[in-house]
Amino acid sequence: MSEAATAPAPVKAGGAFLVEKVTHVQHWTESLFSFRTTRDPAFRFENGQFVMLGLPKEDGKPLLRAYSIASPNWAEELEFYSIKVADGPLTSRLQKIEVGDDLLIGKKPTGTLVLDALKPGRTLYMLGTGTGLAPWLSLARDPEVYERFDTVVVTHTVREVRDLNYREQLSEEWPNDPDLGEMIGPKLKYYPTVTREPFPTNGRITDLITSGQIFTDLGLPPLDPAVDRVMMCGGPSVLVDLKAIMLDRGFEEGSIAKPGDFVLEKAFVET
Repeated sequence: MSEAATAPAPVKAGGAFLVEKVTHVQHWTESLFSFRTTRDPAFRFENGQFVMLGLPKEDGKPLLRAYSIASPNWAEELEFYSIKVADGPLTSRLQKIEVGDDLLIGKKPTGTLVLDALKPGRTLYMLGTGTGLAPWLSLARDPEVYERFDTVVVTHTVREVRDLNYREQLSEEWPNDPDLGEMIGPKLKYYPTVTREPFPTNGRITDLITSGQIFTDLGLPPLDPAVDRVMMCGGPSVLVDLKAIMLDRGFEEGSIAKPGDFVLEKAFVET
């Protein structure tokens, strides 16, 4: 098939979308990649929110998926973290983007993983599996997070060690950042776990919470709804299990309308 025959249709902006240029693409593995785009100066969002992102179909209609914004709201560019699905309607094409390509970005970010959906607390746990790490990449660089909480724990559970993307940023780069490091460094605890290979912390995050190992490893007390707050993002099955753990421990689910002890994001499906 010729190059012309496989070229994507021109991207056209609609009333609900911005057209942004791809500025950077990083392929972490054969199944994971991240990318950055330009950012319209008028685009505003809260750290932890997601937005509809995508490409047009060949008939010109947008092909969209919800993506958490991985960049903090003070950054000049927008960053996203994605799986690659070989036969996925969107990601089969999206994984082939290059610098200079156009993408559609929805104008109305939304989502439950925002600070205002949580009651005040002492320790904030951000529990992520796979690309569910994305909203934590935004929140972990939000000064307000460190103003509200004494300790901030970011967990990332993956199958293989090579899937621990952003590991260097979370463990070294951001805590030592010349601008944010003084705030982040003393409070951020990064807790990576691997389920299918040897690693210092092995196992599903649900098992590590239930057994208490995560608290032993981090030198923190067990979960307490009086002082701990929890955010969760990942696959549907792990979210069901994590929610059950929280409810069993007396945590109440929160929302913007009624802040609570934990929140989870239900918007994502693999495409």
